[in-house]
Amino acid sequence: MGGIDVANGVVGAVLGMLFAVLFQQPLQNGLYRLRTRSTRAVRTLRQREESSPAWRTFSLGPLHTSALIVEGDGESSISAESVYIQVLDEEIELPSDMAGWRTELEEENTRGRTEGRTPMWNGPRYAVESLDVSRTALDEHPEVHLRLRPTDYFTFLAAQQLDRRLPDGTSPRSRYLDPDDPLSAPAFLQCSFAVNIAVVTADDMVVVSRRSDRVRMAPGVWNSSVNEGMSRHIDSSGRSAPDLHAVARRGMREELSLEPHEYSLELLAFVLDTDKRHWSAHFYAKLKDLTREGLQTRMSRGVADRWEHQTIDYVPFRPATVVKYMLRADRVHRWAPLAPALFHLALVHVYSRTPVERATAQIVRRM
Repeated sequence: MGGIDVANGVVGAVLGMLFAVLFQQPLQNGLYRLRTRSTRAVRTLRQREESSPAWRTFSLGPLHTSALIVEGDGESSISAESVYIQVLDEEIELPSDMAGWRTELEEENTRGRTEGRTPMWNGPRYAVESLDVSRTALDEHPEVHLRLRPTDYFTFLAAQQLDRRLPDGTSPRSRYLDPDDPLSAPAFLQCSFAVNIAVVTADDMVVVSRRSDRVRMAPGVWNSSVNEGMSRHIDSSGRSAPDLHAVARRGMREELSLEPHEYSLELLAFVLDTDKRHWSAHFYAKLKDLTREGLQTRMSRGVADRWEHQTIDYVPFRPATVVKYMLRADRVHRWAPLAPALFHLALVHVYSRTPVERATAQIVRRM
């Protein structure tokens, strides 16, 4: 009996091995292939279902802004001769159910003046009717066509109340703006066009300013080196259209006490703050001789618009250093919307895109 049991055990072992060879491994292989195909099928299905808008606002790791770069990549500058500006005659008028908001501002300003408070200056401004980009036939260089209409500061402030309720329960944002078409908006909601400049000293320090707590719009946030709104009174002599480079030079003089012969100036991009509908021409300026210390000394002798800035930082103008600075815990959520895109474009202009993207990726991975 013992021999029979042994024989049966041997036969069972042999049959088990034979079953494993003939069936188990192929079964495992089949299950593996099925699982792999299922994973690929799900991944493929997800890829087919995903979509994203053609227009994405500027982001840098955890830093997300409402700045939409409409034209310009930083690497190539846009020549002054490629920008065509037309000023239309008809002045901006607010819709009837928003006109009262402007009246409120006028009355508030009158009361403030009576009570001895600093009044607001209702300066003449421009509203953006449209900004269109085309390409030259042979070399495909950009041509920018900017159409402006007259407006003023009180109209701008009234139109900034984009989420205020109208009598029918809607808001200017929900009624007039299309989230799927950020470039489409009525001119009365776009009563702001400014230049923003990234200024780098002769010893390669980029100037970063913090807006004063006393300014009405975006107080206390970190911003570009120079931010200058276009003025219908100052920047248009007679009936001529404004010149963006001239506006930038005025900003350099009024905010940093710098004269045109002391720096080079290049137009890098046109950018839109899709949240507040602020348009900007982004510039890069490199000082020829003035170092950080020299600029500080110059500003100590008087700056026309000193009250607009609360603090000025000087940051070594290198990709890794600037990106780390922008992503600092005490900076990342305290930027004016248009500033991070400006400093990124300036880095790309000086160092080219690949080194800037590589440095950014390394820093974001370590966070």
